[in-house]
Amino acid sequence: MGLDGHDRGVKVIARALRDSGVHVIYSGLWQTPRSLAVSARDEDCDLLAASMMSNSHLVLGPRLIEGLRDMGRPDLPIHMGGIIPQNDIATLLEAGIRRCFTTGVGLLDIVEACKSEVKPLAQRIESAHPIAQLARDISLAHLARPTRPDAERRRPRRVIGITGSPGAGKSTLVAALAAEHTRRAEQNPALGRAAVVAFDPMSPISNGALLGDRLRVDFNRYEETIFYRSLAISGEDYHALDDIIQLIGGASHGPSAYDLLFVETVGAGQNETKIRKHVDRTAVVLVPGMGDAVQMDKAGILEIADVFVCNKADHAGQNELIRDLRDIAGRRTVIETVATEGKGIQQLYDQLVA
Repeated sequence: MGLDGHDRGVKVIARALRDSGVHVIYSGLWQTPRSLAVSARDEDCDLLAASMMSNSHLVLGPRLIEGLRDMGRPDLPIHMGGIIPQNDIATLLEAGIRRCFTTGVGLLDIVEACKSEVKPLAQRIESAHPIAQLARDISLAHLARPTRPDAERRRPRRVIGITGSPGAGKSTLVAALAAEHTRRAEQNPALGRAAVVAFDPMSPISNGALLGDRLRVDFNRYEETIFYRSLAISGEDYHALDDIIQLIGGASHGPSAYDLLFVETVGAGQNETKIRKHVDRTAVVLVPGMGDAVQMDKAGILEIADVFVCNKADHAGQNELIRDLRDIAGRRTVIETVATEGKGIQQLYDQLVA
């Protein structure tokens, strides 16, 4: 949060937490207090940890508390760290910040402080905020625990699966598609809102996870218009996905329901195919240089595609990939995209959603 660029230190802390069994939602730099509050609520976090060295903590800290209150999670604890003068710590604590960490604090102290904030999950959020409650319902479903008996369930009008190998640009592509839907819904509110469920791998050793898919969405602009939830799994363990899909479809934010849901898979490799059972349409994302035509002919992930996406189509090898994809696609569509620049996103949206 704030106006600095010390991402290396944040990443070191995030890795230490992950290796200690913590699931870390990494939101990236340049976040506003409000966008962080949206993230913490939608992810149903146990703790919001904000780091800064821009000497603006006395302004941003209270705004972060206000943001959580507006988002329906005033109960969520906040830890702040960075270059914070000792004289300012008392002011921050009085304002409602739970703990402050100055330079020189060890990683183990930070890990233990984070773990100390974990509490049993109640079925109901005290504020009764509908989206904060949706986030809690998803947490309980994912943990295979009972959810509220009165939680509404409805399948969204369209559920789209986005899969492909690691590094193919799935997160950027999903963010661009959700943003495209949001822009169209501004002109036609009947389209409803977009939601995203993004799966990342869970460590087989520590059970920790580093979930960084939110990095690709500009929540400073979209704020609450896109519901975004990150979840860690082992392999293709989608045991709760059908229930999560129903919970998201049954929720609403004001007059708008979540009528479009994107599900982004971990992207483990050729044998990742189970997502097809849970979605209406599946896009398989590939990038130039992924392999030759023999790789394409192997059974597995390419068989489940309704649409093939050649992302990073500005990279060398694009022509060869498109040729090989068209050889195996049959009547299925092949679309070229450069997600970082928005190229091909409108065409891909039309193929998947329209």
